[in-house]
Parts: sequence; structure tokens; C-alpha cells
Amino acid sequence: MIKTLRYAVMLTYLVVGSIAGLLVCVLRPFHPNNTMVAARIFAAARPLLGLKRVIRGQENLLTGESCIYIANHQHNLDLFVLGCMVQPGTVTIGKTALKYIPFFGQLFWLSGNLFIDRGNNEKAVQTMQKANQLIREKKLSVWVFPEGTRNKGHNLLPFKKGAFLTAMELGLPIVPICTSSYPTGIQLNRLNAGEVHIEVLPAISLEGLGKDDLPMLMQTCHQQMQDTIARLDAEIPA
Repeated sequence: MIKTLRYAVMLTYLVVGSIAGLLVCVLRPFHPNNTMVAARIFAAARPLLGLKRVIRGQENLLTGESCIYIANHQHNLDLFVLGCMVQPGTVTIGKTALKYIPFFGQLFWLSGNLFIDRGNNEKAVQTMQKANQLIREKKLSVWVFPEGTRNKGHNLLPFKKGAFLTAMELGLPIVPICTSSYPTGIQLNRLNAGEVHIEVLPAISLEGLGKDDLPMLMQTCHQQMQDTIARLDAEIPA
């Protein structure tokens, strides 16, 4: 019963929060901080889930400096769990289907975020090229879920190349953000649903790397995140 009520409340909050964010974005469409504002609006609803959040490594966030943030993607609730981590001057890349969600899709667009058609390789490449151009011109950072889809709190899925190619082309550091496997560890039917741990890892410099090093870079990032997520999961009380 509590779980059903929580999902109903979060759905309502998604609509109300999207409308609130739209009011801001209409006044300053595509402003570089719109995504952060919208993310903070949704993050404010996290207590409604009954989740205690523990965050470490925030000193590793490169506020004011362009970089590529990569994070594990687990659930639709990531919006409420991870929204607090989005920094000023950051845009995200989301699947094209998001644009059809009433209010939220329009908010996503007016915030300056980018839609990517993962089913069309040519269009996906064009989106990443547009992201590269935005980063250069406006000195932005990009938040990416490199798995490309939700892993539902299970093992970290293989990474797509897009974010890493962008980092290499622009010479930007990569900042991994790891979240404990909360979809399999929390109990939303309880008032105190459990804990979620988030850790920001030190930036990974691409200095001296070329495109031939791409597989190694992807494997390094994947292994670091996988090891960190396993450690975070082990820290959470049963």
C-alpha cells in the first residue's frame, strides 16, 4: 500500500515539478543552468521515497570546468535520487522517447538537453556532434548514462562508445558517479525504505591518450565503477 501510494505521489510530483521547471525555462530558454535547476526540483522529492542518502567524493565534481560525467543508470527513480548531483553548466543526453512525455519532455528540451535516437546510428552520431559543438561554444559539461539503458539494479551493463569518443575528441576529463544498487536493496513498502549511497570518483585524465586507447579507457572506467558499486552495496546495512 505504501509503495503504491509513493509511486502515485512521485508521478504527481513529476507533473507538478515539470510545470514548475517549465515556468523557469520559458523565462530563460536553453540557459546553461536550466538542467541543474530542473534536477534540483526533482531531487527535492527524494525524502518522499523514504530513502536515506549518503554522498561521498563531492570534492571531485568539476564545477566550473567542462567534463563528461558518467553514471550508472538503474531506474526511473534515478531522477529523484541523482538530481542533486547535476552541476551548473551541465546538459544531459536522453532517448528520443522522452520528448513525448507531457510536460517533462518539454522541460527536458527547454533545459537545453539533447535527444538521441539510439535506433538510428546516423542520427545518434549527429547528436553527439551537436553535443561536441555545444561543449566547445558554451564550455558545458555533459551527463551521460553510458550503459544506454536501465540495468534495474543488477550488474553494470557494457558501455556505449559515445561519451568516451566525445571526451577524447575534446580532451575532457571523465568523472564517474557511482550509485549503490538501490532498486534491489530498498523496500518502498516501509516508511524507512532504506539507504542509497553515491560516490563521485576522481576525474580520469585523457592526457596522452589516442583513439587506439578507447577500449582500454572504457574498460578502466567500467571496472572502476563496477568495483565501487560493489563496495557501496557492501556498506549498506541489511
